[in-house]
Amino acid sequence: MSPAYSYAEQVIERAKARGVMIATAESCTGGLIAGELTGIPGSSAVVDRGFVTYSNDAKMDMLGVSPDTIETHGAVSVETAKAMAEGALAHSRAGLTVSVTGIAGPGGGSADKPVGLVWFGCAQTGKPTLTLSRRYGDVGRDRVRALTVEEALKLLLNSLG
Repeated sequence: MSPAYSYAEQVIERAKARGVMIATAESCTGGLIAGELTGIPGSSAVVDRGFVTYSNDAKMDMLGVSPDTIETHGAVSVETAKAMAEGALAHSRAGLTVSVTGIAGPGGGSADKPVGLVWFGCAQTGKPTLTLSRRYGDVGRDRVRALTVEEALKLLLNSLG
């Protein structure tokens, strides 16, 4: 059993116990977080939806991320991760959301935003939105994505108490 499966299982159990619906807003993971969650039997009781917002247009259209946010700060930024998580909350029936936006590689990095940089957002009804970043380094696209899924699931788990 993978660490991600174990985290997803715990997220589903806690969300059920607390009656909390979950939604994801994913860019660099392309739906892998929602995939882990929905791989757990009984997840339909607490997983509302997943937004795969790989393009900037999708972030704006589906989640209501402001064009100014993306233009000023970029798609991979704390501001965009926060807006994505809050947008998922506003555009779903979920009470808890997680968002990820990052540079999985192998290309696309810069000095300020290197390959392996991922920003996370976690929004919950009635609470301040949490954000954090991880710099996984140039460990390969698949590894960056796998580590991002695990971190997102841990963020959900911690938010569920």
